[in-house]
Amino acid sequence: MAGQESPRDDKKRKFDDRDRRSGKGKHLQHGSHPNKKRNMGRNEHFRGQLDRRGRNEVQQAKRKQKEGEGENASSALPSAFPQEEVDAEERRPKRKVAVMLGYSGTGYKGMQIDSKQKTIEGDLFSAFVAAGAISKANADDPKKSSLVRCARTDKGVHAAGNVISLKLIIEEEDIVEKINSHLSPQIRIWGLQRTTGSFSCYQACDSRWYEYLIPTHSFLPPHPSSFMGKKLVETAEEEGGIEAYRSRQAEVAHFWSEVEEKQIKPILETLDDSIRPLVEEALYIVDATDEPESNPMIDPAVDVSAIAPKVEATIVSEVEDGAPTVGASRKNESSWDTETIVDDKDDEETVVGNPEDEEVKQAIDSIQKQQPGLTLNETTDGTIPLPDSVVDKAALETAIKALKKAYMDAKKAYRISPERQKRVQEALNIYLGTHKYHNYTVQKKFNDRSAQRFIKSFKVAEKPIIINDTEWLSLKVHGQSFMMHQIRKMVGMAALTVRCGSDPKIITESFGNVVVRVPKAPGLGLLLERPVFDSYNEKQAAQHGRDPIDFGKYDKDIEDFKEQEIYQRIFREEAQCNQFNTFFTHIDNYKDPTFLYLTSGGIEATKKKLLNKSMQQKWEDSEDENASGGEG
Repeated sequence: MAGQESPRDDKKRKFDDRDRRSGKGKHLQHGSHPNKKRNMGRNEHFRGQLDRRGRNEVQQAKRKQKEGEGENASSALPSAFPQEEVDAEERRPKRKVAVMLGYSGTGYKGMQIDSKQKTIEGDLFSAFVAAGAISKANADDPKKSSLVRCARTDKGVHAAGNVISLKLIIEEEDIVEKINSHLSPQIRIWGLQRTTGSFSCYQACDSRWYEYLIPTHSFLPPHPSSFMGKKLVETAEEEGGIEAYRSRQAEVAHFWSEVEEKQIKPILETLDDSIRPLVEEALYIVDATDEPESNPMIDPAVDVSAIAPKVEATIVSEVEDGAPTVGASRKNESSWDTETIVDDKDDEETVVGNPEDEEVKQAIDSIQKQQPGLTLNETTDGTIPLPDSVVDKAALETAIKALKKAYMDAKKAYRISPERQKRVQEALNIYLGTHKYHNYTVQKKFNDRSAQRFIKSFKVAEKPIIINDTEWLSLKVHGQSFMMHQIRKMVGMAALTVRCGSDPKIITESFGNVVVRVPKAPGLGLLLERPVFDSYNEKQAAQHGRDPIDFGKYDKDIEDFKEQEIYQRIFREEAQCNQFNTFFTHIDNYKDPTFLYLTSGGIEATKKKLLNKSMQQKWEDSEDENASGGEG
């Protein structure tokens, strides 16, 4: 009858309902999920692709809406151009290029672009847009230009040579000069090189060269009165290794005793009896178990403003004015056979934000913690006798400052011996080859395959250089690739083993399935020398008729830039802030077993008598950067 279902129709309807609920049906392929898109043929797939220009317009509209709502007001990237300007712009061809550049990392939050912070790539991208090398349609998103960097560098780290690859409009002959005109003197484009269309500077890079500059006084042993200085001797005696320890410190065994006798004792003899014992106590009794967030040892020396707020501003303004004020040009820089450099503009330079004031304050705070009943009188004129429990604060500050300066002067006057320099090279040699570097970066475990890296060479320059009365060593490392903080931690570990007279086998043990807390040396001394593209140059470039990526033709410009914008910044900042001294002194006085693996007790010594059981976890958590950060 019309309007009534037959038993067959009713059965079919029930099966259809069941299939819809269970995700089965004729419209689905075998094994498919009900929400999965069906397979399309090649032609149908391309016909169904979203129009890219339409997609970009949608993304631009969303960004404009966010900017209107104030969500993107502080972006470090260029704002999107009005649509009428984008439509009116003449369309010009884009070419895949390798951009060879150099930069000083001072004041930048690293290489990699960040919409909210000042980065090298952020300034570069803005300069590309301003010079017309990137169209207005692509000006608000680096991804549209396929931007890739060869090496990501950390905050404050420099580069004499680095490479980024992307698509640029390069039809104008003076495009390099135009781009540079929109950059600060801290960033220079050396050249643009046409590449193959599939070129990625990250994938094509064979290896990378880095340089690390470090003052030779970093290899002096800890002061005998420091926490580490005492533990090194005490543990060596307990473990029966005192003779081996002394042999590794033989060439510097008398350094501190001679400094005490010739430079410190005469100053102490001039002090009042009420001040002398307090000053002696303050010099090396330092409370160095700070919270990680405020600990200069844990995140040292890359942000000068953290130590002396006015120093970085002074340095930047001097260089931007085109008149660097410290140091003459070095002779034969490439061979490092330089004689002493004379500062010929001492009268013109003003040092501000002296970190000594903060060190003196910390020393006085330490005295007051040790002697809670002590009162510091700030108003005495020296004519009225003070009670025994009251001390003239001004006299105490002056005495502490004089002695700290004497110690610092003694360190700067140190000149490394061939024997000590050989120990540095021997420590660096342990890194050669393939090892697990999970202890030399962040967020990596022993079984993480990505922590395995290959080091081709790690060499100390034969001759140290002397800049502003301080002797420096140049360490150059060549490796396939480096993880975040890896080079700074490698240098830190090598320097600590030499200065502490540690058995070098601790470096080898750190490659094993153990946890070793390796502090990262100051970022101030690190710079990327240049990446290497031999395989690409010999194969793809030659095959496709492209010129090789070669920094050699820019050597003169690069050397001049390194001297003015990198080396002089490093030397000037260290002269003003003593960052390496702060770093190593803090470790010497870190009153926790974290670094006692440097003693004869080895790694087991770090597990004993924790002053604070959560300290090591806090130390690890303090590494606020994640594994996606820069190299080095």
